[in-house]
Amino acid sequence: MHSRSRLIFVVLVVAQVAHSIEEYLTHLYEILAPARVISSLFSDDLAVGFVIFNSIVITIGLWCYFGPVRSGQSSAAVVAWVWAIIEFANGIGHMVLSVLARGYFSGAISGAVLLCTSVLLAFSLRADANRSNALASHVA
Repeated sequence: MHSRSRLIFVVLVVAQVAHSIEEYLTHLYEILAPARVISSLFSDDLAVGFVIFNSIVITIGLWCYFGPVRSGQSSAAVVAWVWAIIEFANGIGHMVLSVLARGYFSGAISGAVLLCTSVLLAFSLRADANRSNALASHVA
């Protein structure tokens, strides 16, 4: 995985941190049923459950970065692709909810950042794969 992709990956994790904060400040756990359900799995206090869940997500993102992604393990590209796809879906979901709400919906601002950053990561990972394929065919 190229250093550019590793950098974009960590930016995507930081964008998720900002996204979690925006959702918390705008009480997503009170207004969106799936967020309410997930939050309730961790605590009877939805705000606390939301923080716990998002802390887990962020911890996993940081582990992925400091583990396979940063160290360049063979699983790094797969991990990065999974994050790119999840965050793309997350960003799209918030955009759709904003359209349906005909205005701002909790998490929409940072959701747009997630969407753009995930697309950027996908393009970078694709370029990495193309570069690796070109090197492999040149060596062979």
